[in-house]
Amino acid sequence: MIKPIIGTLATLAVIGCAAPATRISTGLQRYGLDAERSTCVGDRLQANLSLGQLQQLGKAAAAYRRDDADPTRLTASDLARVAGEIDDPKIAPEVGKAAAGCGVLL
Repeated sequence: MIKPIIGTLATLAVIGCAAPATRISTGLQRYGLDAERSTCVGDRLQANLSLGQLQQLGKAAAAYRRDDADPTRLTASDLARVAGEIDDPKIAPEVGKAAAGCGVLL
């Protein structure tokens, strides 16, 4: 079963004083992922991607579902596809490793 992962990943774009991991975790929880796995994914992505890479991922994910019936929701598979389309060879593997390492199904 594909778990809903995140709504608009624009939450990855850091605005305000919350750490990227906190913003990622909050977004994941809002879309149904439990707190433990959400925190795990947020921590791993923050540790392994730069702020610029997190912002690229957020912008790409927001654009990916803009015209969908429910543009506020991405599945884990959607997130992996988005990450793979970004012209940065580090982002897709880190998203995959974070999901797998935290028990999130792709």
